[in-house]
Amino acid sequence: MTQRHRYREIAQALHTDIDAGIHKPGEVLPSSRNLAEQWGVSRGVVTQALGTLVDAGVIISVPRGGYEIAPGYETALRASATRPHVILIGGYAGSGKSELGRILARLTHWPIIDKDTITRPVVEAALETLDRSYDDRESDDYVRIIRPREYEALASTIDENIACGTSVIATAPYLREFSDPTWAARTIAHYTAQGADVHVLWVRCSIETMQLYLRRRGAGRDGWKLSNWNSYIADVDTNFTPVLDHTVIVNDPDSEPLQDQARAFLASIGAST
Repeated sequence: MTQRHRYREIAQALHTDIDAGIHKPGEVLPSSRNLAEQWGVSRGVVTQALGTLVDAGVIISVPRGGYEIAPGYETALRASATRPHVILIGGYAGSGKSELGRILARLTHWPIIDKDTITRPVVEAALETLDRSYDDRESDDYVRIIRPREYEALASTIDENIACGTSVIATAPYLREFSDPTWAARTIAHYTAQGADVHVLWVRCSIETMQLYLRRRGAGRDGWKLSNWNSYIADVDTNFTPVLDHTVIVNDPDSEPLQDQARAFLASIGAST
């Protein structure tokens, strides 16, 4: 493709970036000089590409020679979108938070992001690199080095969904996070600024229910807990209460079924099932 015909390639790439949300409404696009350097073409070719997008109603020219997304185009792109929901589900190991997340996902068809699912292979490799068992979730190395990165990956994946206007269900213990007022305030502000409604669910159950579930699950990462049960439960607070506004879901044998509690919660936030 000759340089003079590359304007189509550039226009299509910019159009794709705008549709994907890489360039946000009101954001001024990179200058024609920067785009020319990025693509290795003349400024004239870039100007032609930008002119194509102007003619298509995708961008508009703004004072001082810049370009930004046309308000009408962005409105049309988001016409069918609704304000996304972010549901953060926390609870001790064995409480049933993952099951609740899956029930909510089946009812809403929203994506579920489970911390262990999206990070486990990398976490196991990192632990082995540190000469730890791949099932280790108790050592200082895991807590200090690896755990923060797990939650960083989870948060980034949530952000990707919100940027696309997609509601998301995230499951993780969130024990430290839900007890930290600074984290709570920062997280709520962050998601709210992105145009999302944030909901916190805390799944609560008895010690007996936790132990029963962990034994039935048989996951390697629960091995230390089960082998050192009395030591483990000494640090478990069955009455833990998140510092954020939240909904408690009780998951004991004599409790209301999780599906019924999930439906009631969704109805409370106006989410259709």
